[in-house]
Amino acid sequence: MRILLVEDEKTLSGYIAKGLQNSGYAVDAVYDGEEALYEYAVNGYDLIVLDLNLPKKDGLDVLREIRRKDVNIKILILSARSAVDDRIIGLDEGANDYLVKPFDFGELEARIRNLLRREFSQIPTTVTLGLLSLDTKSKQVSYDGTEINLTRKEYGILEYLMIHKNQVVSAEEMTEHVWNHTFDPFSNTFRYHIHSLKKKLHTVSALDCIKTVRGQGYVMEDKA
Repeated sequence: MRILLVEDEKTLSGYIAKGLQNSGYAVDAVYDGEEALYEYAVNGYDLIVLDLNLPKKDGLDVLREIRRKDVNIKILILSARSAVDDRIIGLDEGANDYLVKPFDFGELEARIRNLLRREFSQIPTTVTLGLLSLDTKSKQVSYDGTEINLTRKEYGILEYLMIHKNQVVSAEEMTEHVWNHTFDPFSNTFRYHIHSLKKKLHTVSALDCIKTVRGQGYVMEDKA
């Protein structure tokens, strides 16, 4: 899943970004409101973590502008504005959640997980496809009880495919949600990771769990 992090305190931003990346998220970090709107306009994000005290354009103005165009993107306000009135305004303007600074990173991550689950019709923490099981909280994958060790990107690809099971997903869509803006579309990175993922799944299951649909993308089908 791909997250836009909008936080002008660069030390804090780096701490949050590193923590989320360690949990398998792709993160683009920006430091002012104008840059946030630009990145939102040119990229596809699953969730935005938004500070309110931003240079160039206030976070509430960023929130309002995005909400005028998009009612579906998940937005979590992360702000030092702790008054009840501030929280009410943020939620009334369209934020899905509001977390006050200082905060515990574990709580931030839990709130992000909760919002992302809501985006996909309240999917459970554990997603299954036949004997294949994926835990979105622990980031663990197993087949018939046997754990499969995946890299972060392999996990990200598998998670996206399993959440969208029975749907053909293009390589472009997957890279947009699994990588950040540093991804080079002309490299072999995606093909390498999906080949490695398919090989690992085949090793434990003896099945081709990920089907290639020529000219369209990839699909994981729930035979049940």
